Amino acid sequence: MANTESLITAYILDGKGGGRKIGWKEIKNWAPSQGLLWVHLNFTATHTKQWLKRESGLDEVVVQALLADESRPRAAFHADGLLVCMRGVNLNPGNDPEDMVSVRTWIEKNRIITTRRRVLLSVNDIREAIETSRGPRTSSEFIVMLSERLTNRMGDVINEVDGQVDELEQEVLTVKSHLLRPKIADIRRQAILIRRYLSPQREALYRLSMEKNKLISNSDLLYLRESTDRIIRYIEDLDSARERATITQEELTSRLSEQLDQRMYILSIVAAIFLPLTFVTGLLGINVGGIPGEKSDLGFTSVCIVLVVLTAGLLWFFKRKKWM
Repeated sequence: MANTESLITAYILDGKGGGRKIGWKEIKNWAPSQGLLWVHLNFTATHTKQWLKRESGLDEVVVQALLADESRPRAAFHADGLLVCMRGVNLNPGNDPEDMVSVRTWIEKNRIITTRRRVLLSVNDIREAIETSRGPRTSSEFIVMLSERLTNRMGDVINEVDGQVDELEQEVLTVKSHLLRPKIADIRRQAILIRRYLSPQREALYRLSMEKNKLISNSDLLYLRESTDRIIRYIEDLDSARERATITQEELTSRLSEQLDQRMYILSIVAAIFLPLTFVTGLLGINVGGIPGEKSDLGFTSVCIVLVVLTAGLLWFFKRKKWM
């Protein structure tokens, strides 16, 4: 059971875009003359750790990088191979896209080893491409195809974030504030978390595209540069979306403050009108002798008339002062 859980998939590529699916037995008996080997592993499985440490023939530094629980995007040439760590948006059901999934890749001329913990759809795309003879023909094409798939899916998520900001800018004029605040906070959180890994991934791809190495052909370097340019544009889009979300939040706060000031102003006007009325009624309501009109049948009517006149006078005064 451990072996099955550790090995996600493995292929011997035929150099024409296709490949033959294999298991652990073929992996252990593989020789470079058979073709390009790709092994995709679950690094949390015990058998994966044992195979990488004891049978893969990899340097200890490379093994540690392939088994690391947390990894930032990076690229490093080591001996005759290339170590690349990248991240992609999490499009698995029930997960947040900004909870990005990492994939570690070790590339040699005749062997590719990738490890991951959670499912990454971009890797599944490569598996499907191999099954239909549209997959990578060389190890450098593999890293190019992986970076392109990761970048394409990032573009969809970033475009969605940008669209959500557009909607917020429209809704801020009509929707109640308590509905918009969580949306703005969620968009800013998404932009921050995605950018956190896009920035080092840009640096990793830039390094790959600028450093000449026998593992990556000149034509594949051009594709890597294109992926780097797209990631730079996505970072700029994320920065723009975050700034627009911040401006939208400031506009929302300003409108809330304006609404509060308007309501406080109305309450102040009401209080100013009823304060003298309350004073008069309170003065006439004291339980002592000598209150004017106490024994008159027109006493209550007279007080009401006085209160109405007083109210009208106050309204006229406020109008004249342009306080309302």
